[in-house]
Amino acid sequence: MASFTRYSTKEEDTTEEGELESEDDGDSGGESFLTDEEEFVPDEDFDDYQQDDEEPSTSSGGQDASPPAEEPSTLPAGKANIMVRDRYQVISWNIHMSDPEEDVENDRKKGTPDHDRLFRLKPLLDTIKNACLAYYHPRQNLAIDKRMVATKAHTGMTQHMKGFKLFVLADSSNGYTVDFTVYTGKSQFVSGVGLAYDSVMSLMNTEYLGSGFHLYVDNFYTSPKLFKDLFSLNVGACGTYRGNRKDVPHTDSNALKKNAPRGSIRWIREGPLVFVKWMDTREVSICSTIHSAFSGNTVKRRVKTRGGDWTTECIPCPTPIRDYNKHMGGVDMSNQLIQYYSVHHKSMRWYQTFFFHFLDIAATNSYLLHKELCREKQEEPMSHKDFLQELTAQLCGVTVKTPPAQTRSSHVPVAIAEILDVSRKASYGRRPCVNCRQTRKAKQATPWKCKECDVALCVISDRNCFEAWHS
Repeated sequence: MASFTRYSTKEEDTTEEGELESEDDGDSGGESFLTDEEEFVPDEDFDDYQQDDEEPSTSSGGQDASPPAEEPSTLPAGKANIMVRDRYQVISWNIHMSDPEEDVENDRKKGTPDHDRLFRLKPLLDTIKNACLAYYHPRQNLAIDKRMVATKAHTGMTQHMKGFKLFVLADSSNGYTVDFTVYTGKSQFVSGVGLAYDSVMSLMNTEYLGSGFHLYVDNFYTSPKLFKDLFSLNVGACGTYRGNRKDVPHTDSNALKKNAPRGSIRWIREGPLVFVKWMDTREVSICSTIHSAFSGNTVKRRVKTRGGDWTTECIPCPTPIRDYNKHMGGVDMSNQLIQYYSVHHKSMRWYQTFFFHFLDIAATNSYLLHKELCREKQEEPMSHKDFLQELTAQLCGVTVKTPPAQTRSSHVPVAIAEILDVSRKASYGRRPCVNCRQTRKAKQATPWKCKECDVALCVISDRNCFEAWHS
């Protein structure tokens, strides 16, 4: 479970000063942990907490007065009724996902094989991963791709792109995060086959997921050995590949020329693997253990004729490329959903970045499960924003105030003359304003009337009789 600390305001033992890693080397400050009997309360908010702890007053007859019935809280409220701001900030600054005392023991093992770089994340990391696998069984088409979690922390796990790298397995149909691993460096995998191979095999746990899936990956992961091993597990794979990969066949007879016409296809088969090359605007290479090379599919492309005009024509397209374009975007869809309403913000500790990202994964997956359940019940699902508001209110034990449904009024201004006739006078289609005649005792002609009331009313900036009449 997550534990919380507070900054000391008095002279306390500072032997635990080195427990919390900071992105800045100059971060300091002794810290102590809250016990069951101790609760941190900011000075300026002490009165609010003290009022909650007061015992009920007694009546003049000596009997205890019954406490008033509690009304359910509602959101939004005029002031913070869940947690005061300062308390929330203190908890956010000092949140942990592991026992800090055990963190110190793990830090002493740096430089040895027993050191775990993800030790500070492990309790919540394992919980989130188990929940992702337990509450949803994915459909047949899956995708594996990387995800970058932005940070400026300087650790051995950060990349040149300024972030932590995650390898994510997602459902291609809806973007559900099925499983993920955190990249901690080259020493993470020791199989000797390579990072791409090990990251895919660790995510495709057939003992839990089962078999029969179709996996789509990009050219970073694709290799003949990986696809053959997945095929032996009854898992099909499809992905673009790099020509310099080991065991990739090279034959001049099946190679595409640089000036090959658009839509040209070449392929070669080796056992369960089929290697396809296709000429679009440039050469595209793809490998698959699922598809045949070509089954008569076409795609539309805009081409320029010799006369300089643009036209659309259909060109042949290999089946693996068609399905790759359709199913490879599962992780991208997941990243997009997470970024819509992310809770991620700057933090002083590198592991807090993961804490916020884990919350994003849990909330996004919950919303996708809500959509799946509504689909089964043939109900209309909530929007992403409304779902997160409802989820927040439920976790806080309050209810959300929903504004009353607005009924569309038929009192709208419309033109008196439906068709403007330029052959008539400029005053054609105008009638005296009813409100001006009653309130100002003046005749003001107006081209507008109320559609429901069928009375002429002025609708101008300095004389809005339409609003005054209906109020």
